Amino acid sequence: MRLAGTIAAALLTAGAAFAEIPQAERRSGYDFMKPDTKAMQDDETANPGMLWVLDGEALWKRKLGAANKACADCHDDARTSMKGVAARYPAFDKAAGRPIDLEQRINACRSNHQQATPLPFESRELLALTAFVARQSQGAPVEAGSDPQLAPFVAKGRELYLQRQGQLNLACTNCHDDNWDKHLAGSAITQGHATGYPLYRLEWQSLGSLQRRLRACITGVRAQAYDYGAPELVELELYLMSGARGMPMEAPAVRP
Repeated sequence: MRLAGTIAAALLTAGAAFAEIPQAERRSGYDFMKPDTKAMQDDETANPGMLWVLDGEALWKRKLGAANKACADCHDDARTSMKGVAARYPAFDKAAGRPIDLEQRINACRSNHQQATPLPFESRELLALTAFVARQSQGAPVEAGSDPQLAPFVAKGRELYLQRQGQLNLACTNCHDDNWDKHLAGSAITQGHATGYPLYRLEWQSLGSLQRRLRACITGVRAQAYDYGAPELVELELYLMSGARGMPMEAPAVRP
């Protein structure tokens, strides 16, 4: 029993010592992909995520809700009004008193300005609108986390990133900081920079949000995943995006 306790304590202590990736060594998940996957992402006619972008463009112009308003009625041409917006999310929301991600911002706009029902997480429509908005920031540098109001939430996200959890007793950092550029079950372990979401995963055969990916990782270490929209997931999103600050946005990315 004493030996088992000593081993458990050592594993938990190890979670506090991790190798943060120096700024000069940061690499997008794109850099770890095989040539055919890169080619799929680069070609708009071959990138499956562009189907959601096209749907999002149609939704952007559609009037709905009790207010009978479209996104375009307030924001006009998304190519101008939404340029760089996704690169700043998750962002601090005064009404909520905490950060919200892009999907939550879109739903807030639906509720407050269109007087329409919020869209379910991972629904085709919400993913489409998010992909359309994110596409307008392609190539723009990530700016998330620069707002001083976000500092305590970035810190919370970092704590979760370093926290060992689940039956496998693993933290995010154990894969994405300590073992990047290695392979797990045949797939490359990336540095975890969330520059391409929402993205199309060949495994899913669908577009998915960063929260979907985080929940899958948490489940993968045999821990209880947080509900969609949970503050913990948004804080973890914020930490990941703040760590990618300055890197170019590439949504919708394609991954295995």
